[in-house]
Amino acid sequence: MRIPDAKVALSTASVYPESTATAFEIAARLGYDGVEVMVWTDPVSQDIDALRRLSDYHGVPVLAVHAPCLLITQRVWSTDPWVKLQRARSAAEKLGASTVVVHPPFRWQRSYAREFVRGVWRMEHETDVKFAVENMYPWRYRDREMLAYAPDWDPTQEDYRHFTVDLSHTATARNDAVEMMQRMGDRLAHVHLADGNGSAKDEHLVPGRGSQPCAQVLERLAATGFDGHVVVEVNTRRAMSAAEREADLAEALAFTRLHLASPTWVPGS
Repeated sequence: MRIPDAKVALSTASVYPESTATAFEIAARLGYDGVEVMVWTDPVSQDIDALRRLSDYHGVPVLAVHAPCLLITQRVWSTDPWVKLQRARSAAEKLGASTVVVHPPFRWQRSYAREFVRGVWRMEHETDVKFAVENMYPWRYRDREMLAYAPDWDPTQEDYRHFTVDLSHTATARNDAVEMMQRMGDRLAHVHLADGNGSAKDEHLVPGRGSQPCAQVLERLAATGFDGHVVVEVNTRRAMSAAEREADLAEALAFTRLHLASPTWVPGS
């Protein structure tokens, strides 16, 4: 048995439509090692001083900051995507977080997309904070597919220093999560743990409730001594009560700790 140094964090997005403050409270109560702050339309998620107070009050460190890359956050922290990344880096530095999670640009962000790979490398040279570029997926509607991200929804097609693998996104893209991790190699710095069944919708199911190899991924991380962060990023919007939401997040944490502590896979198998 091998237990890696990886910390298990709760994404504040996992409590939506509850608030960022609620995520800190739940993370503390359930025993998560920290949180990843999703910067979005909740004003608290954008306020460094408020986040620091929440972290101190609950004794829950901020381990990562997710830059505001979503369609609904196009005006959060500026409309300039480089300013967003600069502010995310500053937030991470001030909060003691080691990682900024960032999505590839949308294709219509042409100037940003052209400079994205070089720009992310440049920003990494300016800080100790890691910029971990996340895998996305093609957008699908019925039998049509649209490539919404540039240079590519699959970040392993480009030369980035650090990666985030998201298992709900591998489900939506219908690609092999384990194979993607192998391509990322030792540049895999961050994991978004969730599940999915290959729907065109980004499902973010509680791990173990879909078709993704969540247990196998965690066991591989344990066997290889992964020392990044494993972040539970699940969708609890359908929870009928606060108690049901908390039960889902407790189940996700238990699943993660179980499979990080009991690997059945060894290198070369």
